[in-house]
Amino acid sequence: MNAKKDEYKNMVLSPVFRAGLLKVMPMGAIAGLKVTALDDQHCKVTVPYNYVNKNPFNTTYWAVLGMAAEMASGAMVQMHTHKTNPSVSMFVTACSGKFVKRAIGVTTFICNDGQLIADKVHAAMTTMEPQTIQSNVKGYDKAGDLLVDFDFEWSIKARKSK
Repeated sequence: MNAKKDEYKNMVLSPVFRAGLLKVMPMGAIAGLKVTALDDQHCKVTVPYNYVNKNPFNTTYWAVLGMAAEMASGAMVQMHTHKTNPSVSMFVTACSGKFVKRAIGVTTFICNDGQLIADKVHAAMTTMEPQTIQSNVKGYDKAGDLLVDFDFEWSIKARKSK
């Protein structure tokens, strides 16, 4: 991992990040999202089941699950684009989710698309052409049972120098 990726990883995994999350992603902070692991290939994000996250059916609200899943994928895109030259913009252009089992405890989301993301970021920077990333994120309970399966489409584009 290069120094810029290490810098981003250390920032996201630090205890101070959760406080900073309140400024840049307040609903994520309120929901209790936490990046628990991040490297070149994988990202894990947890979200608890609690009073502010629940729905009338006593499960974690689907939008909270989606927010945590997007963070698992998005943190990997951000890590691979952190302080690049040229800089790279990112935007979610599509999302779908399949809900398999009730989320009634801590849900851990895992994205294993690091190499795919790195390749697409490299292509965007070298060709200066927009790229699309199809990223999958799965959410599991503490027993390892699949609860939810999300797919995100990210559009990335290298910015032209000013």
